[in-house]
This record gives sequence, C-alpha cells and structure tokens, in this order.
Amino acid sequence: MSQSKSASLLDARILIPALSGALRKLDPRSLAKNPVMFVVAVVAALTTVLLVKDLATGSSSLGFSFQIVLWLWFTVLFANFAEAVAEGRGKAQADSLRRTRTETQAKLLPTGSGSDFKTVPGTSLKVGDVVLVEAGDIIPSDGEVIEGVASVNEAAITGESAPVIRESGGDRSAVTGGTQVLSDVIRVRITAAAGSTFIDRMISLVEGAERQKTPNEIALNILLAGMTLIFTFAVVTIPSFASYAGGSISVVVLVALFVTLIPTTIGALLSAIGIAGMDRLVRFNVLAMSGRAVEAAGDVDTLLLDKTGTITLGNRQATEFRHIRGVEAAELADAAQLASLADETPEGRSIVVLAKEKYGIRARDMASLNASFVPFTAQSRMSGVDFGGSSIRKGAVGSVLKHVGQAGSQEERDTQAIADEIAKAGGTPLAVAKDGRLLGVIYLKDIVKGGIRERFAELRKMGIRTVMITGDNPMTAAAIAAEAGVDDFLAQATPENKLSLIRDEQAKGKLVAMCGDGTNDAPALAQADVGVAMNTGTVAAREAGNMVDLDSDPTKLIEIVEIGKQLLMTRGALTTFSIANDVAKYFAIIPAMFLAFYPQLGALNIMGLATPESAILSAIIFNALIIVALIPLSLRGVKYRAVGAGALLSRNLLIYGLGGIIVPFVGIKAIDMAITALGLA
Repeated sequence: MSQSKSASLLDARILIPALSGALRKLDPRSLAKNPVMFVVAVVAALTTVLLVKDLATGSSSLGFSFQIVLWLWFTVLFANFAEAVAEGRGKAQADSLRRTRTETQAKLLPTGSGSDFKTVPGTSLKVGDVVLVEAGDIIPSDGEVIEGVASVNEAAITGESAPVIRESGGDRSAVTGGTQVLSDVIRVRITAAAGSTFIDRMISLVEGAERQKTPNEIALNILLAGMTLIFTFAVVTIPSFASYAGGSISVVVLVALFVTLIPTTIGALLSAIGIAGMDRLVRFNVLAMSGRAVEAAGDVDTLLLDKTGTITLGNRQATEFRHIRGVEAAELADAAQLASLADETPEGRSIVVLAKEKYGIRARDMASLNASFVPFTAQSRMSGVDFGGSSIRKGAVGSVLKHVGQAGSQEERDTQAIADEIAKAGGTPLAVAKDGRLLGVIYLKDIVKGGIRERFAELRKMGIRTVMITGDNPMTAAAIAAEAGVDDFLAQATPENKLSLIRDEQAKGKLVAMCGDGTNDAPALAQADVGVAMNTGTVAAREAGNMVDLDSDPTKLIEIVEIGKQLLMTRGALTTFSIANDVAKYFAIIPAMFLAFYPQLGALNIMGLATPESAILSAIIFNALIIVALIPLSLRGVKYRAVGAGALLSRNLLIYGLGGIIVPFVGIKAIDMAITALGLA
C-alpha cells in the first residue's frame, strides 16, 4: 500500500486505464446509475441520429450540429473519466493488495491439535480449520491465535515495517491473511472463508466495486433527477412559443439549451467525490466498510475517545518522589528504584530513570545481593524486592498501607494526604514502604499529548462534543479532562456504561463516533454510528465496527471525522458551484436562442457574444471542459477548515457561489472569441 499512497492524479498508471474505463462506462447499465449523465447520453444519441439524417439530406448547418454532438459526447465521456480516475486510484491500491495474496500454502492440522499437518492451498481453507504457522510462513487466511505467541510482520496490510505481537487470548489474538510470522510458532483457527477475508474485502472496497451510495448522495441524486425532469418539460414547451412568434428552433439547439440548464457539473462529479472520500481514508490506512460510514463521520455530533493512547501518551510517567516527614527524599528514591529494577512496565522504567536523573542513583547489580523480586499481582496490587534481610514494597496506596499495618499512625495520615493531593491533580499515587516503614509516594502522571487541547477546540468550533472515556476514578478523570480540554468525561467506564452513553446521545438525535479494540468494546462499536475498530484488536471488535484502522492508532478518530467533513464540504462546494455555474450559462444561451424572435432580449447579452451559434457552442464547450477542470478538486477534496455550519455556508457562497457565476462568464467569453477567430461558428 505504501506505493499506492504516492500515486498522483497525473500518474500514467491511473490515467491510461481511466481513458478506456470512460469508454466502457458508456454501457447504458453503467450510465443508468447516474440519472443526469444518462439523460445527457440519451440526448447525445438523439442528436447523433439527427446528424446522420442531416448528412443524408445535405443540411446547411452540418458543421454546427456536428460540433454540438461532438461536445455532448465529450461531456458524457468526461463525466465517465472523472469516475474512472477515482476508481483507478483504488484499483492501483487493490493491485498492491492482490500481490500479497499469492498462492499461499497452509499447514492444515486435520485434528486441530498435534504437530502432524498436511499442506493445502490457502484458498481451500474453511471456517473452523486450524493451521500451524511457523517462523517465515505467510498466514494463509484471517483467523485467531488459539495457541502460542509470535512476532508478525503486517507491512503488507498497514505499510508499516515494525512487527507486532500476536498471542492467544486477550485482545491481540486476531491475525490477517497475507501477513508473515517472523518468529516462534502459532496455531490459528480460521475465521473467514476464501473470498470473504479481510484482504478480499479491502480489494473490493478500494476498487469501488461494492461502494453503495450514501443517504445524502441518494437524496442529491433524486434532487438532480427532479431538476432534470423539470427542465425537460420546460424545454419541450419552447417550440410552441417559437411557433407562436412565427419561427422555429432546431432540435439540436433545444438539446444544447437542455444540457446547459440541467446541473451536469455536479451530476458528472458526484460519484467521483464519493469514491475519492473512501480513497482518502484507505490512503490514510483506514478501511471503511461503506461510503455511509465515511459520510456519517462527517456528520458526527459526539466523539467518544479513550483516554489512554488517544488523549494521553498511554504510559504514565514518574514525575516526582513525595516523601513523608522524617524521611529523606533520596531514601524514598533509592527504595523506589530498587523495587522497580525488575519492573519492565513503562511506569517501572520511568521510576528508575527519575531516581537516576534527580538523585544520581544508578541501577545496581542485584545478582550479587541475591535479590528476590516480587511480581505485581491483581490480588496484592503490589510489587517489590527482598534482599539482604530487607523488604521493599510499592503499589496501590491502600494495599501498601494494609501491608504495613500502621492504621491511625501519623505516617499513614501523611501518606494518605499526599496520595489524595496527587489524585486531585489527575495523577496516580504509588506508595513505597521498606521493612514495614512508610517512606512516601511516587507521583505517576498521565502525560496529555501536545496540541490535543487545540484539536478539541477545533472540534468544538465545528459543533462536535468530545467525551473522554476512562477507567480512572472520577477525581483523576476530571483533572485530566480539564487539562485536555474535552467537553465531558465518563469515569470508571464499563462496556455497559459506554453502550448506555451512546444510546443516550443517539436518543437526542446525535450521531456518535467511537473507537475500540477489545471484545468488550464490540457492543458499543456496533451501536455507534461510526465505530472504528483497531486492526490489532479482536475479531469481534473488527466485525462490529464499520471502519478498521490498519495502523491501530486511536488518535486517528479525529482525522477520520475531518476526512468525513471534507467529503461533505467538497460535495457542498461543488454543488454550489454547479448551480451558480448554470445561472451564468443561461445568460449565454437563452438570449442567443430567442434573439431572432424577441430582439429586446439582446439587452441580456451582457457577455457580448458574437453570434447566436457561437453563444450556444461556447456554452456547450464550457459545460464539458469545466468537468475536466474540476476533476482534481473532486478527487483531492476541498481544503478542510474547522469552522461552523454558518461560516462554512458563507464561505461556500462567497467562493464557489460567486466563483461559479464569474468563471463561466470569463470562460464562455474566451471560448466565444476563440471559435469566432477560428471560424467554427
């Protein structure tokens, strides 16, 4: 996928196939999916038949009719080309993914256990089969690790070279077909049949083969079809008015008027905008299961964010040693470091580093002391070390106080007071005791990510409410929420709490987005309007969400919302431009059509176009060329800005509304001058 990310709009690998794709899309079954362009194709075919008839009878207006017919077909082809280019970018990514699906051989364990396997094609595996995957092997299909632990290279899926750990049980048991085991041996139970694996779905989705139109897109298509029908009736009545005035208007001119009246610009680009929205997500290493999910992301009102790894850096860091009266700070730091030398957690390592940096205490060789380390357990909620007749313990304040057994003492009160102060500040206190004597408290702090407060402020400007979800107590959660700048928080969150919060928000008419990776997140992911599952998560979580983040980065939820907003902004901007664009074309073609019958209409020829024929031809040419000119914008998307709906509407009207009126005036006049100079009309 890393290669496909760099594929640009001007890449010949995309443009050349798109040219042939535009011709293939002339198939009526394909055109029928776009009502506006289908109608344009029908009238183009009608005028082609009339042109052939004129050729046979030797009509005097063959040159003019030929140019109109030619540009009508170009209009249809350019619309097809826009969609083909958008799909082409997806196909380039699909080719890259398809190369990861080689004829992988699987080591099938017939009984599901033991070590005797038989080699079978990976495509023949069924749901429930158990395969053996050793170091160097490609995982043949999607599955779940049921035995063992291994390092897995997922670069074929995520584009990232850093390996990940997959192990049985827990939330990191899901594996994806096409990835490679780098070390150790695992047994994998297959959870997806051939043709429905994760990569198969990715290929189908990025190719656009399964892209379903979103509700807003369907509504806009209905509106465009309605406008087309109205203008059909309007144009059909024009010959009777011309006859009443004592003249006639040719069918070719009527068709030209009709095509300039209907909103061909947005009709031509609408499908490309939707495909490009999904494409931007895929290039961002997020797989959307439907266009509906992308669009829903743009309409999100409430954003649920996990504290750890999203709002904070994910690992608490030791920032201070708080000693009680009668104890030296260096003594507390020395004991805390000794108790943490065997602690491989990020918190434990940060304690060792803090003691070294602040007090110059270097790590000791504990082997010579015959030290015995005490690991942390959920029951004791403490860890520590025993050596040379001494015993050091560190852990949850309540557990250490109970271990020491100094209830009611001044030392206990001092320790509890320090712990309460740390908790109120949003930190996590760890008490330290040596030989049954309390020494003080280690201050562990969740580090809020830099710039996250500003990001939340931007979301607030867009009317999005942010809610932090954490397992911390309410006091700690409130402190972190205030520092991060979120609008609300849910403390001591359980799966039931998350589900209840989402349902409450939806009952108020809000659209909710959240991310998760565990089986316990699956109900909430399924309930949310936008559920982003981590690729490293469980199968249940990936199946429940309507998006999968291949990089397993929870902070992407904010970017996903921005990409959804950009999709809606792009569609809105180009719709505004298209309607304004049509208004300007009316001033070019309507006065030209009726000038012979109603000379007074000459006052409306404010462009000063040369002749009625050049005015009509210029409008038709501009109508076709503007589609090509807007293809890059429809694929790249309008630049995202964190503004409210009112400001966004004002900006669209100013830039794309006013621009949609000015650009056609300039463009049609320039084309009119060119075709007049060339003698084409």
